[in-house]
Amino acid sequence: MKSRKITDFVDAEGLVLEDNVVKINRCATVVKGGRRFSFSALVVVGNHNGVVGWGYGKANEVPPSVEKGTKDAKKRLLRVPLVGTTIPHEVIGTYGSARVLMKPASPGTGVIAGAAVRAVCEKAGIQDILTKSFGSNNPINQVKAVFDGFHMLRSRKHAEELRGVSLS
Repeated sequence: MKSRKITDFVDAEGLVLEDNVVKINRCATVVKGGRRFSFSALVVVGNHNGVVGWGYGKANEVPPSVEKGTKDAKKRLLRVPLVGTTIPHEVIGTYGSARVLMKPASPGTGVIAGAAVRAVCEKAGIQDILTKSFGSNNPINQVKAVFDGFHMLRSRKHAEELRGVSLS
């Protein structure tokens, strides 16, 4: 059985976070006077140093939906264990029918990823990673799948503490 979500969320206080709008959806409802539009925004925030979060905001206009998404993302900050400029080991994150494979890469490789996964990796401070997404190409589900993978990442030090042995 996979161990998931043992990593605690990080407090946003004192962190310099940068936000990135991944996707804006427009929804229309038909009323007597015509169409009424509402917007939703998927936002990723991070400090480019191992802390990243995602949020979803809805409003009748785009700027308030982005603000709500940013505020939501700051509540869900996660610390990603990094080894240099990449992740410690290979992991597959899933959410719904979206699966994202993330592999560590050698220095100089860059972020090999689609738009949604790239936004999360760059905000987390990952500079070298290989990714492949399978199944759903919905950006919301892909971002959630990446965070599922991040929850499963373990640094060498953390794995040693969990097992009670030295992995040298």
